[in-house]
Amino acid sequence: MLQAFPGCSLICLTVQLPGPVKRNRESLIIGGAGLGALLNVFGSVLRHVHVRDLETGYEAYMLVPLPALELKKRCCKIEDTHPLGRLMDIDVIPELSPGQVGDFSPLSRADIGLEPRRCLLCSNEARYCMRAKTHTREELLEKISQIVLAYSEN
Repeated sequence: MLQAFPGCSLICLTVQLPGPVKRNRESLIIGGAGLGALLNVFGSVLRHVHVRDLETGYEAYMLVPLPALELKKRCCKIEDTHPLGRLMDIDVIPELSPGQVGDFSPLSRADIGLEPRRCLLCSNEARYCMRAKTHTREELLEKISQIVLAYSEN
């Protein structure tokens, strides 16, 4: 996609759900809300949008002709302020340099001076809890259901 749209950075939206089931009612609500938020912010400058509703999860890809660091800041703002933002993973992959063929690494929150994301259930870094398996899948799924229900009721 980056090769097909020179001068554009790629936004990749996925839904964060623990466990083997990646497509369910909650994931579709989260994915749809994330797509809506991204279209709201970038709709006027989008070059291309591709959405995939797969058994492996909801995915959306957007090509935007803006600098990757600016995109990452705006995407992190969605993750940090949208009621379902904590359940979204919005990655930004910078535009290709002339002649570049590899290294499609996404920017990190640290690249724009932000702290790592926090766990849904405690104040630890989310990465720490994931690696240490601090919380059960059932605890996380229950919290996710509560967040989605509260969003759906509003």
